[in-house]
Amino acid sequence: MARIVRFHEFGDAPVLRIEEVPDQPPAADEVQLAVEAIGLNRSEVLFRQGHYPLQRAQFPSRIGYEAAGVVTAVGDRVTGVKVGDHVGTVPAFNLSRYGVYGEVATVPGSAVALSPPGLNAAQRAAVWAAYATAYGGLIDVGRIDSTSRVVIPAASSSVGIAAIQICRAEGAQAIALTRTAAKREALLALGAHHVVVTDEEDPVERIRDVTDGAGLTLAFDPVVGPLFEQLARASAPGATLVVYGGLDQREAVFPRGPVLGKNLWVRGYTVFPTVSDPATFRRAQDYIWGGVHRGTLNPVVAREFHGLEQIGAAQDYMESNAQIGKIVVRVAS
Repeated sequence: MARIVRFHEFGDAPVLRIEEVPDQPPAADEVQLAVEAIGLNRSEVLFRQGHYPLQRAQFPSRIGYEAAGVVTAVGDRVTGVKVGDHVGTVPAFNLSRYGVYGEVATVPGSAVALSPPGLNAAQRAAVWAAYATAYGGLIDVGRIDSTSRVVIPAASSSVGIAAIQICRAEGAQAIALTRTAAKREALLALGAHHVVVTDEEDPVERIRDVTDGAGLTLAFDPVVGPLFEQLARASAPGATLVVYGGLDQREAVFPRGPVLGKNLWVRGYTVFPTVSDPATFRRAQDYIWGGVHRGTLNPVVAREFHGLEQIGAAQDYMESNAQIGKIVVRVAS
């Protein structure tokens, strides 16, 4: 038997239950791992609440996209990993069926990647979702280079920090957005060239100021809401607005004037195409491995919780928005 986390109804964190299920071998196209650490993602909170736009829970539902662990069994059709390898999982599966919150996780073989060496278990649980998301949005879609002026809302999230580091690695200007001044110094220390505090400053004026009036060339936006119209107004002609989430539940007004007047590109994006296409995912892995090896990409762990019993507390902490980096639950010491 294996202990996993499931939920039987939508709601707050207490709906998450630790349950025992039979430990079954992986199918031919699956990989099983002993979970060392779980990296939390905002999408999992939305999934638990019934608000996740990309998937709907089927009860009883598993949960969790990202875990680091050691491979314990490999299906006959799986290549590239073997028993004993340290791997991490990526968001490329049905959460209800394959969720990784547990002591043991079984996932499709296409949803695992070898962990870069030199990282501890918590860092290994903080690599793939954040850096693959930022890689796809900034490199594959955004095509950033040394001339890019990139605005990063929700910059203190694990994806936001990954985006700052990738901008730095590519020579692009990283402009971090955060709601309160409490995170300003931390974001500067993590590599942001400028920090805009949206509760205290006019984002449009401040972005124009730090770009010497030129405006942003790329926004990498998981927030949307009223901020979306402000990003469009702060854009340079021909800029791209990459939308990869909807953290702000308020209605977003489509900025028709700036979009048409500046010939802006508006692009919806999720990490799924990045990790589901083998060639694209291989490029992402090579890029991330190389960045970790050179020290330009460095997973930031905001806080560690210990034991599956702390899953609810960890999700509550995520909802507090106090974190800077990835929230991790250690399952095995």
